[in-house]
Amino acid sequence: MEPIIQIRDLRKFFGKKQALYGINLDIMPGQIIGYIGPNGAGKSTTVRILAGLDERFEGTVSIKGIDVKENPLAVKRIIGYIPELADLYDVLTPMEFLMLIGRLHDLEDQQIEERATRMLDFLGLKDQLHQRMDTFSKGMRQKVLLVSGLLHNPEIIFMDEPLSGLDANAVILVKEIILRLVEQGKTVIYCSHNMDTVEKISDRIILIAEGKVVADGTFQELKRNEGDTLEKLFSQLTGQPDFDQLAEGFTQTFNP
Repeated sequence: MEPIIQIRDLRKFFGKKQALYGINLDIMPGQIIGYIGPNGAGKSTTVRILAGLDERFEGTVSIKGIDVKENPLAVKRIIGYIPELADLYDVLTPMEFLMLIGRLHDLEDQQIEERATRMLDFLGLKDQLHQRMDTFSKGMRQKVLLVSGLLHNPEIIFMDEPLSGLDANAVILVKEIILRLVEQGKTVIYCSHNMDTVEKISDRIILIAEGKVVADGTFQELKRNEGDTLEKLFSQLTGQPDFDQLAEGFTQTFNP
């Protein structure tokens, strides 16, 4: 089986500051990849490059054999991208916004309307289909963003904190949706700070710190001892301090 995503010596600079230091990865079809790391580690930067949203990088990145730098538009046709922040057109309704997204992917209006209505219904937003989104909560906006990234039935899906702002029931539903999508043969790259979710749904976990891959494997392969959690491994591998001591010191500031 050929990799569906290939990354070779990926380097990224923001001015003089280097964000990615020679990332090399092969990702196979039909996997859920948990792509995790501390804030500023390079997770979102990597995903934006993969999604064809940033062409200013060094190295090579290909998706289904398509060079991302040479043909980002072709890449965008076969991927879905769900970022953390739901930056929507607030004056539009969900249906108007999704009609725009669907047309950009060359879907027929009837197909867009039927698919969007059903998907939003499953997410509990059927009654808000024609309501302007400037009144929506963060969770409602996130649901619309989720649908916009999946509307065209992409083969590869990039999710950057997709559960942000969702209530507990919606979180459970979206996790189940991700699992069903992979059962259908789709590939999901999932970035999150929720270690429990990453541990439970990921086939493979890639940990990045300071722009470098520091761990890559299944959770069973990565954990060192029985009883280890991904949260504990994350702290160990990223060189984080003793949180017990930090918490103790913090709370002791209330004492004279």
